[in-house]
Amino acid sequence: MINRSDDRPNILWISLEDTSPRFGCYGDRLARTPNIDRLATEGTRFPLAFATAGVCAPSRSAIITGMYQTSIGTHHMRTTHTNPYSSELPTPYQAVVPHYVKTFTEYLRAAGYFCTNNKKTDYQFEPPITTWDELGDHAHWRNREEGQPFFSVFNPNLTHESGMWPEKERHALETDPDRVTLPPYIPNSRKSREALARHYDNIADSDKIVGRILQQLEEDGLADNTIVFLWSDHGEGLPRAKRWPYDAGIRIPLIVRWPGHIEPHTVSEQLVSLVDLGPTVLSLAGVDVPCHMQGQPFLGEQAQARTYIYATRDRYDQSYDMVRAVRDKRYKYIRNYYPELPYMIWISYNNKHPMQQELWRLYAEGKLEEEQKVLFKKRPIEELYDTESDPFELHNLAKDANYREKLHELRNALDEWRDRVGDMGEVAEDQMVERFWPQGVQPQTATPVFVPIADGSPGIEGSLEGGTYSGPLLVQIYCATQGCSIAYTTDCGEDARWKLYSEPIRVEEGTTTIRVRASRIGYKHSEERSGTFIIEGATSE
Repeated sequence: MINRSDDRPNILWISLEDTSPRFGCYGDRLARTPNIDRLATEGTRFPLAFATAGVCAPSRSAIITGMYQTSIGTHHMRTTHTNPYSSELPTPYQAVVPHYVKTFTEYLRAAGYFCTNNKKTDYQFEPPITTWDELGDHAHWRNREEGQPFFSVFNPNLTHESGMWPEKERHALETDPDRVTLPPYIPNSRKSREALARHYDNIADSDKIVGRILQQLEEDGLADNTIVFLWSDHGEGLPRAKRWPYDAGIRIPLIVRWPGHIEPHTVSEQLVSLVDLGPTVLSLAGVDVPCHMQGQPFLGEQAQARTYIYATRDRYDQSYDMVRAVRDKRYKYIRNYYPELPYMIWISYNNKHPMQQELWRLYAEGKLEEEQKVLFKKRPIEELYDTESDPFELHNLAKDANYREKLHELRNALDEWRDRVGDMGEVAEDQMVERFWPQGVQPQTATPVFVPIADGSPGIEGSLEGGTYSGPLLVQIYCATQGCSIAYTTDCGEDARWKLYSEPIRVEEGTTTIRVRASRIGYKHSEERSGTFIIEGATSE
């Protein structure tokens, strides 16, 4: 039976988009983030937290599966979109991950947690119907059964890169553009400063949303038994930040509040990767972390310390690339597999950014200052940076003899990681897609079958439509697709809530109709099957 002990902690994620640590609690004096800062004073701040990619979908696929995107084929950004100028790309498709890989929320649901997402997914695949109890604008922990522990996700999206575009401005600027400090590789123009000022405004507005969510916890009397995580899916949407494995693109804010277990107003210097989030939640919920998961818990009884974090860059939108990176607490090693490519390859979405437009304008006019030319220089094969003395990663130490030992250490660490977890970047995308979707056809999950167990006799034959039985009845559900997950409901309405099938269904006296569907990541959902089961001799309504 499912354990619904109410002493298990609730868990809340507040997931921002495209946000580096521009918060007051991280020392940014221009930030207006009182709610986030208060959360930090009540919990622990992790200044060494990093995404596995500097862009959303590959990063979010790693978060939801606990697997590195290059290990499961979700590393190319935008697999379900097409572009009229790159019709030869093998898109659209959904990644078909190894058959044993699940969204980590399924393990929580099987343990009795109520799991909701309000509402961003963007995993490089359509989430199986078994991923969430609720997914959408109204998904909320308040819809759970009484006493049921919950895992709830909220995704304020105001800080997305596009929020810096002038046409996306939601209100007059409140941040003074003359007070913002731009990275040295960004042109210090009015257009650039206004874009960053919009970002500060969007962070401030997101902070208000964070405050409202935390207030709801207080109103419901849940704050003391809820572990709150606040993080971003990757770094901010600036040039040489988003889409890149430099710290500006992968270093993210991470704050955790856990009353009675984490000392308030503390800072943890441990390395954390976003691929660790799912395993950490399982650890905190008392659920064993599956052995195939490549992330590792950083809190809870199953916590482990990290030596390195890893990050990648591959095809993003129209243009192919392949970059791999490894970082310890101080040094970053980057390997460019296409050193012949320019940094400024064509990504049309990226070119909508005001700062990117300024870079191109001033480059064409020959007016860029020296550090602003970094994105127009030839790529080195290897890059090595001391992030402590060079936080903007502008001084490459890869050929400096004084750092040869560190270069070899990180070079070997990257090779060991790629060998250990696998790197599907080695495979051309069209060949990978042919394996996922043979001849461009998406596979479909098989339709489940009912297997009745009646009168103490094990099921020998399946049932497609149900049947009439004379005694206690259990119904197993079987699906022939390897690695699929099964959902069921006894509600015949259109808005039925689908439950995760994890054990035989006990059919009560009378007439019961069971609806079932199955899904596997990357596959089409199965057709729905419905079966009506009657226990003979009982009164049916």
